Amino acid sequence: MKNPFTPIRSLILLLLVSLSITTYSQELSSLVAGEATPKLVSSQFSFTEGPAVDKQGNVYFTDQPNNKIWKYSTDGKLSVFLDKAGRSNGMFFDKQGNLITCADEKNELWSISPKGQVTVLLKDYQGHTFNGPNDLWIDPKGGIYFTDPYFQREYWERKSPDPGMNGEKLYYLAKGKKEPVLVDMEIKKPNGLIGTPDGKYLYVADMGNKAIFRYDIGANGSLTNRQPFAEEVIDGMTIDTQGNIYMAGKGVSIYNPKGEKIGQIEVPAKWTANVCFGGKNRDMLFITASESVFVLPMKVKGAY
Repeated sequence: MKNPFTPIRSLILLLLVSLSITTYSQELSSLVAGEATPKLVSSQFSFTEGPAVDKQGNVYFTDQPNNKIWKYSTDGKLSVFLDKAGRSNGMFFDKQGNLITCADEKNELWSISPKGQVTVLLKDYQGHTFNGPNDLWIDPKGGIYFTDPYFQREYWERKSPDPGMNGEKLYYLAKGKKEPVLVDMEIKKPNGLIGTPDGKYLYVADMGNKAIFRYDIGANGSLTNRQPFAEEVIDGMTIDTQGNIYMAGKGVSIYNPKGEKIGQIEVPAKWTANVCFGGKNRDMLFITASESVFVLPMKVKGAY
């Protein structure tokens, strides 16, 4: 017998989908200046990653396969900042203006001065080789949270992780210390991360669990109260002054601080690796996506 309620259920489902799309559109229009269409800057790269903004609003990003760090200035010009960049991936500026990077050529953390001078901050963990430092965030105290997943690189001689690392973990390097500490041993494959400017919360993408987790940050850098925040496979992240989280992956997903998805920015690329806010007023969303980089003017400003 035909179910008389099937058309009603279909109608309800259609209305819910339409409502969701309308809500996304309304929320997105309150965040994006004009149409939500990223503008292509250039497609001359092999794979772009790690955008980070300096105090002036210039954005630095990596072209990892070509081992370069590029600069996109506030006046829209591209230039090479550093050749032989240690295969840098995720990056973040410290308060002194140094560019801190995950340099996975030799699985290290680097500090790069404004003039391009390199200092190795970290090269191993208790004598064992890191899997491949991937992304990092610097807290208000100057401590560095960083992720260490294993993604086999063609430029490595090794073909497997150092067994002494016991998995892919999340670490914290306190300011002035030379040895990091494990802050989450249960995470499976950590990737992108970002923290709130007040130093209260940390968001971390776990590709192994296909989820993003939120943690409370303790006074000593420890993490507690791990909670699922969203269910998506994403790469890098950034945050705006309203506390909304921008997550790169298949385009850019936007979540409010409650964990509700409020928007989706479509990006014409195979994969969107990372995002940050740049420009003199921090109101330009800078997007690294496969061979390309894009910009999108925003109504909101970046928290960094």
